[in-house]
Amino acid sequence: MAVWVRLGGAARLGTGIAGCGQRVERALQSRCFSISTVTRNDFYKDLESQLKAFRVKTKAVLPGSAWSPLELTPGLPPERADVVIVGGGVVGWSVAYWLKKKEKIRGGVRVVVVEKDPTYSQASTVLSAGGIRQQFSMPENIHLSLSSAEFMRNINEHLDVMNEDPVDLQFNHSGYLFLASERGAELMEENYRTQRYAGAKVALFSPAQLKEKFPWINTDGVALASYGLENEGWFDPWTLLNAFRCKAMSMGVYQCFGEVTGFKYSQNQAQTEDGGVVDLKRIHHAIVRMPNSLEYQPVECAIVVNASGAQSGKVAELAGIGLGPKDTISSIPVPVEPRKRYIYVIHSPNGPGLDTPFLIDYSGVYCRREGLGGNYITGMSPEMDEEPDTSDLEVDHNFFQEQVWPKLAYRIPALESLKVKSAWAGYYDYNTFDQNGILGQHPLVNNMYFATGFSGHGLQQSPAVGRAVAELILDGDFKTLNLHALGFGRIFSMEPAMESNIV
Repeated sequence: MAVWVRLGGAARLGTGIAGCGQRVERALQSRCFSISTVTRNDFYKDLESQLKAFRVKTKAVLPGSAWSPLELTPGLPPERADVVIVGGGVVGWSVAYWLKKKEKIRGGVRVVVVEKDPTYSQASTVLSAGGIRQQFSMPENIHLSLSSAEFMRNINEHLDVMNEDPVDLQFNHSGYLFLASERGAELMEENYRTQRYAGAKVALFSPAQLKEKFPWINTDGVALASYGLENEGWFDPWTLLNAFRCKAMSMGVYQCFGEVTGFKYSQNQAQTEDGGVVDLKRIHHAIVRMPNSLEYQPVECAIVVNASGAQSGKVAELAGIGLGPKDTISSIPVPVEPRKRYIYVIHSPNGPGLDTPFLIDYSGVYCRREGLGGNYITGMSPEMDEEPDTSDLEVDHNFFQEQVWPKLAYRIPALESLKVKSAWAGYYDYNTFDQNGILGQHPLVNNMYFATGFSGHGLQQSPAVGRAVAELILDGDFKTLNLHALGFGRIFSMEPAMESNIV
């Protein structure tokens, strides 16, 4: 037997046998009867043996089946929640943390985070290069990263959990170094002015200054360099994700490993200014399928946050987004799709030393130090017409040999001699519209909020993004940073907010 009890504002599975036994005992005592401990223990022992025998009979009737009518699937989400967050990556858990941080009454906002990959083996967060920078072209991205860097600098003031070790992000403050050719120098100067105006600490180097600062760089073809002096570098992605997750769960957020496979929603028709008709939808339930099971759990909810990264477009389609009549706004999809990127770990005993920054060459290749002992990670994005297949996370080692290594060795001659130690692949949640994040409500499904499409910089901006989405949900608008330029409206109006500094 089992009963559902309410603990701390969330449904919890309680042992009904023990609860019933206590109620029986109190009732007997109130009537001047007594029940001995031995008798009670014998009762439970006998009941458990009967249940065990029944399971054996069930398996005999259903040979080869592990199913038991007396077992509940562990990890089922609660039947009701205020907010269901689809995606348990760092952005999803950041949103969950900030929702609990901002709630007015403890337990006032019931939050469920649904993640379909219990091992996080394919999660974009843990497969990224872990960089953070303020060298962007859009003020919104600069402010997001500045705010996130401050959060990380004081992370234990935010994410410390009682009786747990302090959070150590292993932050390396070596900065980012962007190199520009003659063709890109003017844009770099323009971005530099934008970054400085927004408060970022950045310096421009001439080729001679660059050579003096980093003598191991071949400056041929370099017209200008931009170097982050503060709040830039790299850190451990898993530590940040797990810190958000542990803190949010300590505040009452419910974690569920399962896959959202659909939504139940109602819809009404509305007339547009030009006389057209659109369907306005409101989600009432998220349908969660448990891992390795055919069991589904509908979760009644008021709000859904789509933070499912590279799969955000597909999750949106489950609510009918982008599936309307052709050439109407209902047919405009969420322009986010997975793009596979390779990261290679290399070893070169003669490579650059401890002062090595996160180098971004104008050819597209990047490189940073990975720990000590001559280890580095490197990679680059392919050309648009050479995007690899995203059906798996297999690594193309020929891509390193033919594309990455020649460009890397040209810029850092010491890396002409190296050994590839390992490699992996991960997904960008690539925004095909303008390579920028999408934050806020969908115009036609007004209780689905988006935090996706960051095209490679979601990890570094996750602390500020989570706060921004929580502000939209609980306050009705952005309060800390003005991020309206990243809303869904720009996609409907076909006005891209282009970010030029995408790595």
